[in-house]
Amino acid sequence: MSSSTTIKGEPLWEVDEETLESGACGFTGTQVFVKNPACVAYTYDDVIMMPGHISFGIHEVDISTKLTRNIELKAPFVSSPMDTVTESKMAIMMACQGGIGIIHSNLSVEEQASEVLTVKKFKNGFITDPLCLSPEHTAEDVFRIKQESGYSGIPITDTGKMGGRLLGIISNRDTSFLEDPTVKIKEFMTPRESLSTAREGVSLAEANEILKKSKKGKLPVVNDMDELVALIARTDLQKNRDYPNASKDANKQLLVGAAIGTRPDDRVRAAALSEAGVDVIVVDSSQGDSIYQLEMVQHLKEAHPHIDVIAGNVVTPSQACHLIQAGADGLRVGMGIGSICTTQEVCAVGRAQASAVYHVAKYARKHGIPILADGGIKSTGHITKALCCGASCVMMGSMLAGTDESPGEYFYQDGVRLKRYRGMGSLEAMNKGGEKRYVWDDTSTAVKVAQGVSGAVQDKGTLRRYFPYLVQGVRHGLQDAGVKSLDEAWEKLYNGKLRFEIRSPAAQKEGGVHGLHSYQKRLY
Repeated sequence: MSSSTTIKGEPLWEVDEETLESGACGFTGTQVFVKNPACVAYTYDDVIMMPGHISFGIHEVDISTKLTRNIELKAPFVSSPMDTVTESKMAIMMACQGGIGIIHSNLSVEEQASEVLTVKKFKNGFITDPLCLSPEHTAEDVFRIKQESGYSGIPITDTGKMGGRLLGIISNRDTSFLEDPTVKIKEFMTPRESLSTAREGVSLAEANEILKKSKKGKLPVVNDMDELVALIARTDLQKNRDYPNASKDANKQLLVGAAIGTRPDDRVRAAALSEAGVDVIVVDSSQGDSIYQLEMVQHLKEAHPHIDVIAGNVVTPSQACHLIQAGADGLRVGMGIGSICTTQEVCAVGRAQASAVYHVAKYARKHGIPILADGGIKSTGHITKALCCGASCVMMGSMLAGTDESPGEYFYQDGVRLKRYRGMGSLEAMNKGGEKRYVWDDTSTAVKVAQGVSGAVQDKGTLRRYFPYLVQGVRHGLQDAGVKSLDEAWEKLYNGKLRFEIRSPAAQKEGGVHGLHSYQKRLY
């Protein structure tokens, strides 16, 4: 994209070809990663991007992207399916902010499906399956539902079920001063004649206007026979206001993914996840080019064609080729480069991540398949490099593990607030089911070979503050590189206008904090 900047009415000059070819302005991706006589693979720290001309403001930088062929995100961030990173709480906040969370599979089938359902129900447009009670139920039933589900607005129908004739509703106001748990609901509910309702067929926008005008907490939607067909909550209006970039499906529900393995019983897991409403399934394997994964991807596309499938992990185009042929909608790139992963050390197989992302992304692009750079992310600079090497999204584990939304409790060590973080290849995670990521068939063995470690990460606070920091950091990086969007970054990557250099160890040291006796590093 040519710059609109002019000087005295004249377009900006271009550097002459001799200077450009000399390497004075850096080198193209092809020169760095392909024409590579030393046969060296590069990590994110090994490469640095050259600055470009800035002709736009930071607020104009567009980081929207594609996770898969069919799923678009406002922010290219994905939380990893690890049992110390992503359950429903993390997935909800990731989706609210414009990314997506992938629920880990170290859970029973029922538990994982329940986590997915929790995310899908969090931010509803029309709630089509609300908990209902009948007039003959008691206050004790109301208290139980509030304690178990957190719901305070409960529709009352003649059958006590969805689809019954609407008779009233229970709200916090109705139960605030109740002391007798045996009193029947019909004695204290808000009756039908006092309710504001909407007719079946009403649009979400129209229903929202009714809620605003009525100043009620819940708006029942009824058909011509006055039977309850849906419910709309005022809190969802507030969530829409607080999270305008939320990742949502056609029903205005949050997007969520879930991981499965490649064993035969994972087909049952996939069916349960489909029933729960999962939007994307990640086939979770440390080495994705296996007969087990190819069969699983084909099964998923045949049995659940409405669900996108991300396959992997891969680090070469030859691996990617087979999974694309099997029908994968996205690819997960990375092997042995996570902070808690020891696959390269233990198994002697893997690849440096910047090279892996560049080569797989370039090949997958020919087939219209987005790639997900998984692992090795330690900063917003690494995220920017991954995206500019061709990745559509980045998957993060350790970057998100210390947030309030990650599973687990905080603890203190030497005065520092920490949270547990472990690789899915650690013995602790393997003993809870994580081994299926590293042993793909049903073979049982008494010897487990750990491909990860357990550790702790420092408290990062809530994702509500941390996520905007990540977004702004990436926007600054793209702006400095002179690109206004990810599409423009990829266009410049492949036409040679986005330039890189390889950094020596001394240059890497110089590029970080140095020369100080002591310092305090605050992210935001």
